Amino acid sequence: MTSAPAPLQRLLAMPAAMALPAGIFALFALMVLPIPPLLLDIFFVLNIAIAVAVLMVALNARRPLDFSSFPSVLLFATLLRLALNVASTRIVLMSGHEGGAAAGEVIESFGAFLVGGNFAVGLFVFAILMIINMIVITKGAGRVSEVSARFVLDALPGKQMAIDADIAAGLVTADEARERRREVTVEADFYGSMDGASKFVKGDAIAALLILGVNIIAGFALGMISHGLSAGEAGEVYVTLAVGDALVAQVPSLLLSIAAAAIVTRVADTRDLAGQIGGQFADPRGWLPVALILGAIGLVPAMPQTIFFPGAAIAGVIWWQLKRRAAAPPPPPAPAAEPAPDHIALADVSDQTLVTVELGYGLVGLVDEGQGAPLITRITGIRKQLSRDLGFVLPQFRIRDSLDLAAQDYAVLLGGVSVARGTVKPGKLLAIDAGEVRPGHGLAGEATRDPSFDCPALWIVPSARDHAVAEGFLVVDPATVIATHTNQGLLAEAHQLLGPDEVREWVDGLKARAPALVEAVTPDPLTLPALTRTLRALVADGIGLAHPQPLFTSLALALQKTTDFDAVIDAVRADLGARLIARIAASGEPLKVATLDAGLESAILGGMIDPATGQPLVEPDCGSMIAREVNAIADAEKGAIALIVQPPARRALAALLKQRSPRCLVLSIAELPPTQPIAVVGVIGEATAAEPPALAAPDATEPA
Repeated sequence: MTSAPAPLQRLLAMPAAMALPAGIFALFALMVLPIPPLLLDIFFVLNIAIAVAVLMVALNARRPLDFSSFPSVLLFATLLRLALNVASTRIVLMSGHEGGAAAGEVIESFGAFLVGGNFAVGLFVFAILMIINMIVITKGAGRVSEVSARFVLDALPGKQMAIDADIAAGLVTADEARERRREVTVEADFYGSMDGASKFVKGDAIAALLILGVNIIAGFALGMISHGLSAGEAGEVYVTLAVGDALVAQVPSLLLSIAAAAIVTRVADTRDLAGQIGGQFADPRGWLPVALILGAIGLVPAMPQTIFFPGAAIAGVIWWQLKRRAAAPPPPPAPAAEPAPDHIALADVSDQTLVTVELGYGLVGLVDEGQGAPLITRITGIRKQLSRDLGFVLPQFRIRDSLDLAAQDYAVLLGGVSVARGTVKPGKLLAIDAGEVRPGHGLAGEATRDPSFDCPALWIVPSARDHAVAEGFLVVDPATVIATHTNQGLLAEAHQLLGPDEVREWVDGLKARAPALVEAVTPDPLTLPALTRTLRALVADGIGLAHPQPLFTSLALALQKTTDFDAVIDAVRADLGARLIARIAASGEPLKVATLDAGLESAILGGMIDPATGQPLVEPDCGSMIAREVNAIADAEKGAIALIVQPPARRALAALLKQRSPRCLVLSIAELPPTQPIAVVGVIGEATAAEPPALAAPDATEPA
């Protein structure tokens, strides 16, 4: 068995990406270089085959996007047809005087057989095809493409919002939402391209008309001047060939116009066009009137009964068969396997969503699309904002109703545990007193407290909004109340939202920019579970992951010194102390600092030690006193403060004050940057430390 020649092997090994550029180059060569009639016939047959193939693909597509490459295919098919027109014009004008066969058998057949050799008939047939193509099919398809493109572009923002709402409600996954966004974008691009591509067919039809005129005029001139033919002979030869050439090009053009019209007029369906039309014509009620009308027309004496009566009979048979099929009982469905009574599926007892917002039945209107679904929009915004602040993509939230809640109650669950719970009044607004309300405001409403920040508030009617704003109240609707409370509840437990999947995605994003830095930390010495534990501890301490490179650099430097978990966390906190301080103090402003009395701090460090963690234990009475004085200082300063302690006492005091004094940030002295200006606003335990000497001698008598 002999192998193929080397040039052919190289051609077969040509990458698929080079096929299209090579084809375009061949089109230009076809326009410029003369080709023999046999090769021209092959290209004409290829042109017809491509047009038929495009039409079949368009008819078999289940939806327009299944043939999304159609605008580009239409462009290249039009270029091929124009190139063939140029090549055939050259051959007709150069060799037409030698006879019809000189221009190729395809042109001769179309000019002689299809129109009987009568070029006048061919001109009329060509004109009719032009009218059908340009006025009816191409113009109608272009109008449909234009309107479809306009409607698709107008609906694009609404579709994007619907996808975001489905994500917020937990109805679709992130991958499904990404695929739906891609389809929406492709659909808009497709109809926009089809709007422009329909102009290709129209321009091609006009070009065919102009080329026909050039061939006829030039043929007459060349035949009589260059070849000495009479006007009749020149017309018979050149006009016949010109009409044949025009018909050869017009038939594929008409097929492509039909394909374009079929694509843009399609409605998305699970079936192809034939199945869609056949299924919708399968109703027997439409065929009985057809049979009766055809039979009635056939009874007219002047009508050909031999045609109308068989047509009526065929329509009657179709009606009878469809009626029998519709009356036949449907096949019984296959019996579904019933689960055993003791079988319990995993989906029956588990909830795969980490964050769930539960609503009482009286709050369902907040997620009703007919009312704008304000809560879904707010929750989507909260999820995006939290993802930006924390530096990793939060898992999807789920919103559902719950019969366990009262009508106007809501609850935010994180892993099945409530992190926020409250009550709102649908149809009313919450006017919050954030400290700027005028005394004696006179605003009437139901007194309550803001669930997010525990500020005094009033539930007011919507008509009193302007009055409340004028008096200095912050006015929000119930959806905003729930969303803000959800944000505060999740922010306090943000570390629980970070899992191995989120860490892996976060690390992969950093690896693309700093691969050497990632290799210095994971998988050695920190495996994925160990890295997840470390990052969760940092997030719990208030260090977000929004800036991964400096965080990972600090982590890598800390791991060079020790792999002890607590020591690594302390080292990273000390390196990123400025980021911790930025949470409560603006850049350049003094940090409001409170300290522990030296005696009190020594008593804590020298007291009992937790044997499990090695951390000092704070006695309950002492802890209550510390929390009370910290809150008093924060109230006096009307803002957040920092409690500066020795490093061994930081963890114990941070755990003590996390829930009791949320406005206090506990820092060790090592975490305070040297350049940070501070303002000491209080010393905790100073009065308590002074009391024991005063009580040391209870029996002492006063001096006379």
